[in-house]
Amino acid sequence: MRRISDILRAETVGGILLVIAAALALALANSPWGDSYRALSELRLGPAALHLDLTLAQWAADGLLAIFFFVAGLELKREFVAGDLRDPAKAALPVAAAVGGMVVPAVIYTAFNAGAAGGALSGWAIPTATDIAFALAVLAIINTHLPAALRTFLLTLAVVDDLLAIAIIALFYTDSLEPVPLLLALVPLALFALLVQRRVRSWWLLLPLAVAAWVLVHESGVHATVAGVLLGFAVPVIRRKPGPGPGLAEHFEHIFRPLSAGVAVPVFAFFAAGVSLAGAGGLGATLSDSVALGIIAGLVAGKAVGVFGATWLVQRFTRARLADGLSWWDVFGLALLAGIGFTVSLLIGELAFGAGSERDEHVKIGVLAGSLLAALLATIVLRTRNRHYRRICAEEERDTDADGIPDVYQEQDGR
Repeated sequence: MRRISDILRAETVGGILLVIAAALALALANSPWGDSYRALSELRLGPAALHLDLTLAQWAADGLLAIFFFVAGLELKREFVAGDLRDPAKAALPVAAAVGGMVVPAVIYTAFNAGAAGGALSGWAIPTATDIAFALAVLAIINTHLPAALRTFLLTLAVVDDLLAIAIIALFYTDSLEPVPLLLALVPLALFALLVQRRVRSWWLLLPLAVAAWVLVHESGVHATVAGVLLGFAVPVIRRKPGPGPGLAEHFEHIFRPLSAGVAVPVFAFFAAGVSLAGAGGLGATLSDSVALGIIAGLVAGKAVGVFGATWLVQRFTRARLADGLSWWDVFGLALLAGIGFTVSLLIGELAFGAGSERDEHVKIGVLAGSLLAALLATIVLRTRNRHYRRICAEEERDTDADGIPDVYQEQDGR
């Protein structure tokens, strides 16, 4: 179990499992077992008295994804308290890139659906999200000689992207708000925060409080994954006493990341990505729908223009600069990579149009097509850059003398 957990803590492994789960769902949905797959998705479990008689697909989206957002909340707080986002100078470019990477795709989607009927505009936020697990998996496949700053930039961008996506879900995709359960949810949240601030780690105390907070937030009409984020924000980052060892937020992230990457996200992808092309009216009907076209254009063109353009504007008119070793070619490849919007994009699609609706089927195809196209283009760009780095490294090795000092440095130093 320890070895499996260590493997699942690697962010790229989670992305690979995500791709496998999505591919399996697509294959099943378009196979002779498609009816069985849909029956499994619609199987209801849970107590009806608590309004928790949810389908397996809903349990995956509302329940398991709360674990994913809990880990995201831990990571967000750690970055703001002790990470790169604590330093405004370091955070300026990736924060601007994340904001640009959300605004431009939303504008492009809106342009495609301005005159569309059937509430198409409600899906404006679908192409704004970046799936960090999927993107890191693609980057790991490409990366051999790419600069380390590229991955750091992508991670910081994704952290801000997650925060903005959480805010969008809470503010714009809450259909009806029940104030009483929402106020009652503050009680277990406050008790959870009090215990973790006192560095209590006992699961038999913390887990019931977390479940109670999740149930009450779910009852309030706010998407239940927001409870996971709030619980993550409550966990302290800094150790109470100076010394070696992780803080409580890092400790919880170490424990829950394998569950998030190895179970929560792949299971959600399995139930969310299984779209039947025949049920969606065929590929031609889907690609003629302005919703699918807006999603594809937003993920591929919108993310590239938004991330790259915002980064260039901020460094052009402020003192912020790219990290050492990072070129504009790298930023362009990263901007394309940010167009891989999978987990959160599918979730927002379900919230916007309703799970199982025809529009939701078009959303799934649009997200899958846009994400795959963005991944393909990013791979081409970054592989080109990768070959350039490898050529430079090979030239440096040839120019290195017996002492291990490159000739170019000897010439510069006059030795």
